[in-house]
Amino acid sequence: MLQTSRSADVSKAEYETRVELAACYRLAAHFRMSDLIYTHITAKVPGEPGRFLINPYGYMWEEITASSLVKIDVDGNKVCDSPNRVNPAGFTIHSAVHMSRSDAAWVMHTHTRAGVAVACLKDGLLPLNQIALQFHGRIGYHDYEGIALDLEERDRIVESLGSYPALILRNHGLLTVGQSAGQMFSNMFYLDRACEIQQSTLSMGLPLARIGDSLAEHVTRQYDKMAFDDGDLLLEWDAMMRLADRLDKGFRQ
Repeated sequence: MLQTSRSADVSKAEYETRVELAACYRLAAHFRMSDLIYTHITAKVPGEPGRFLINPYGYMWEEITASSLVKIDVDGNKVCDSPNRVNPAGFTIHSAVHMSRSDAAWVMHTHTRAGVAVACLKDGLLPLNQIALQFHGRIGYHDYEGIALDLEERDRIVESLGSYPALILRNHGLLTVGQSAGQMFSNMFYLDRACEIQQSTLSMGLPLARIGDSLAEHVTRQYDKMAFDDGDLLLEWDAMMRLADRLDKGFRQ
């Protein structure tokens, strides 16, 4: 049975973060980006430095609710009265990013089929389609070092990510960050979609029409204008929250 954390002392800002984070899990499950009970999406707790929210270990992503999320410290230890377990080892990558990037309030890591497939390619994500150009010159790569349990790998992960919004963990999977839930989720949705398109393109075995750097950079700037100047990112996240409610409003509990 899914157990929930006590919420008497939760601030309004923390509750709102919990709701959005629970929505991220439900949406990721809906879009088939989950990995049974594994991998994580995490968020900083507003106004509480060194405190984060993470999924309760052992639950499917479509089961997660705002109150079942567990508050932890930078080492993955519980700092709230919760009956649920956490997976400290699974927080290794997330803690590294959260601690090193002030703008990385939200971190998402996935092992989707297309994402892992592209992570296995020497050249990684290729400039083959419009969606991929959102990440042109803005994606880091981190060489595989085994299952990410070693705390010493944190610094190398941070160095590989740099100031980028996304990271491809070679032979492993994808990671995206954001200042908001919407920014992080959008980055992951479109990075995974770009990987899916690339996987389909390469499967055809025909000559590739690569896009040159100059045009790719132009399209990247166009994406930025639409997302931030025109407000498309906010509209998109509002739509995603409406979808989460249509799927099951229980995530807000």
